[in-house]
Amino acid sequence: MMGSFFSINRGKQALLIIGASAGLVACGPAVNNSPGVATTVQDPSRQGAVSGIGIEGQDIQAMTDQMVRDMLSNPMLANAANPPQVIIDSGFFVNDSTQRMNKDLITNRLRVNLNRASLGRMVFVGRNYANMVEQERNLKRDGVVDTGTQGTTAAQAGGDYRLGGTIASADSRDAATGLMQRYTQITFEMVDLERGVIVWSGMYELSKAAADDIVYR
Repeated sequence: MMGSFFSINRGKQALLIIGASAGLVACGPAVNNSPGVATTVQDPSRQGAVSGIGIEGQDIQAMTDQMVRDMLSNPMLANAANPPQVIIDSGFFVNDSTQRMNKDLITNRLRVNLNRASLGRMVFVGRNYANMVEQERNLKRDGVVDTGTQGTTAAQAGGDYRLGGTIASADSRDAATGLMQRYTQITFEMVDLERGVIVWSGMYELSKAAADDIVYR
């Protein structure tokens, strides 16, 4: 009798455990076991698998390559007797378009490729590194470190010219078909930092249409 009683209790305990486990599974989040999309390597100079009506990787490459060629053909920038000191960053590059984007993607690529292609015909001032340079200059002048191999200067390098520009866009949508179209205009200008005159201007335009636009981040 006692053996039968313990066997019955053990059976009830097993059923309770199974029932509790089933309840936890039912209350837990649903698991989606459907297969995903495998990663593919995209050519950044071509339209990718996910594309819309905004500025994308291939557009950034095309516009910066065009601007580099155009700036190197300007005698004031590339053929001056003394290589001008230029600042190319996104500080005065304004995004007035309807697209959210990181402006540094454009200005960084422009600066890097122009620096490589100019071969010393321009000197690039890293204004974004001013705090880092100032810290090192203070260490040198306090005698904490030596002056290095280049010696010292009275002040950090000033800029002769600095990049400015605007990203602007005009959107339209066909209510009947859902088709969306965006015209985007990107202007680039090099401004004389003493006189305020514009010594070079460049423009890049694109127009795209799609039935289903994507979200840009």
